[in-house]
Amino acid sequence: MFRSFGTAGCPISAVGGPHLAIRTAGVSLSDYTVSHVEFHVGDARQAAYYYRTAFGFHTVAEGGPETGLADRRSILLGQGDIRLLMTSDLTSDGPVARYVARHGDGVANIALRTGDAEGTFRRAVEHGAEVVAEPAEVEYEDGTVALSAAVRAFGDTVHTFVQYEDAGRQLPHPRLRAADADAGAQAAGGEARLHSLDHFAVCLPAGELARTVAFYEKGLGFDEAFEEFIEVGDQAMESKVVRSPSGAVTLTFLEPDVRRKPGQIDTFLDAHGGAGVQHLAFGTSDIAAAVPHIAGQGVEFLHTPATYYDAVEDRVGSLGGDLAVLRDLCVLADRDDWGLLYQIFTRSPHARGTFFLELIERRGAQTFGSGNIKGLYEAVERAQALTGAT
Repeated sequence: MFRSFGTAGCPISAVGGPHLAIRTAGVSLSDYTVSHVEFHVGDARQAAYYYRTAFGFHTVAEGGPETGLADRRSILLGQGDIRLLMTSDLTSDGPVARYVARHGDGVANIALRTGDAEGTFRRAVEHGAEVVAEPAEVEYEDGTVALSAAVRAFGDTVHTFVQYEDAGRQLPHPRLRAADADAGAQAAGGEARLHSLDHFAVCLPAGELARTVAFYEKGLGFDEAFEEFIEVGDQAMESKVVRSPSGAVTLTFLEPDVRRKPGQIDTFLDAHGGAGVQHLAFGTSDIAAAVPHIAGQGVEFLHTPATYYDAVEDRVGSLGGDLAVLRDLCVLADRDDWGLLYQIFTRSPHARGTFFLELIERRGAQTFGSGNIKGLYEAVERAQALTGAT
């Protein structure tokens, strides 16, 4: 589960010798937020253009040979509290290019901001994590410093632990140059429609779920929040959810049941070449406004059969006037003990059909819409019965 990867996944490179004494006022020493999510992609500018145009992100900063990043191009995008870093190699034999050759474009680094990067790193290593990058300090142009270290998380995805002396620091690398704020806001098209990273969904090969969750609990201090065995027809999967103590970072791990017929988890693992992030869920406060806008930019969302909506209120209770809107937009609904959620998934834009995105609006719900898996399956069954298809 934890294999050596080199330092490519760590966006902060050491400059000079470390003195590892920084502390960040007002930041918990034992909890995390997501600093940024780094994608390894074939073309950083093309990937950044897609997220700007289709989802309304704006460019926060960019780096390349002109800023001292001699071998790669990195573009930091932002919207609400979300920060995505698109990185591509400028040669065909670099670590980013090798990642893309093996997996396609995908999430290579979930960078976690913490008040004690070195302590977090040491704890993770003590509980079995293989080292990707030892703790090292870097200095920014304004004289402030940051500390980073990295470990293997799952598959070829790493966690970089980042700690900034300046609590307001937004740039994850001193060789990124901030974009013009006015131009970025104009490119984003005004008000943010997406406000947060709700969760990461991660596919794991059979047999890795228990030890992966154990590492997050013991090595990183996460808590297991939910556990569920999901059966859909002849397919089945085990799901466990872990959360950081504050709830700011959530990962849903999915493992196929090999006793059943292969399903979507197996398909992802085969196409991706092992464990990895299957999708990111972006939080929105108004999914009914976000979906048509994003679809209008060319993003294809998964179709939901009409028969799903014939039975959805039997499962989740009355949706009132929302039902017609959900039906028109193919948005799914689910309810748990805490409230309601609405969600929709994009079709993967990648040739391998691997990574995709989710939009989710929470109205109190704390779970992840697992009822929709069975609900969609049954809807397809009803639709096939009506048409005589098998």
